[in-house]
Amino acid sequence: MTPATSRTWSRRGSTPVIRVRGRSQRRFSIAALCCYKPGERSRLIYRPKQHADHKSGGRRSFAWSEYRDLLIAAHQQLGGPIVLIWDNLNVHKDRRMKAFIDAQDWLTAYHLPSYAPDLNSVEGIWSILRRTTLANTACADPSHLMRRLRHGLRQIQYRSDIIEGCFTGTGLTPTTPRLQTQ
Repeated sequence: MTPATSRTWSRRGSTPVIRVRGRSQRRFSIAALCCYKPGERSRLIYRPKQHADHKSGGRRSFAWSEYRDLLIAAHQQLGGPIVLIWDNLNVHKDRRMKAFIDAQDWLTAYHLPSYAPDLNSVEGIWSILRRTTLANTACADPSHLMRRLRHGLRQIQYRSDIIEGCFTGTGLTPTTPRLQTQ
């Protein structure tokens, strides 16, 4: 991963150059859910994963079954129904994932319009992670990067105000249905 640069300096008149070692074929993926429930603190549920080298047969991203397992774990942790708002990642629209979602009475899924990162609250989490924990950090090896990712996500996970700020940043306000008086 090319390090994110938040600050740098150099002599006046010269452009700063940041040198990093060559890129590897190792890939990391992080699946995350920003969870909101009225009256409770907002939560971040995530799963980071280091993939095997894709040139030797490894995957480049999460499989649909790994997203399924994340949703099941989130359901158990949250103890209630889940309304899922997803982007249009191909794995999110996989026929097996659709079949899983349709088979669950506790899970409802909506897909965002094509290319709408401004409506996806998890994109705010990635932006914060990149600007804070990963900023100005050149990781020496994959395990160092994984430690930094986990550390940064743990810091965000316990700050419900940051998660709620990511919800607010989308412009979509979480609402609860009002009780109908009869």
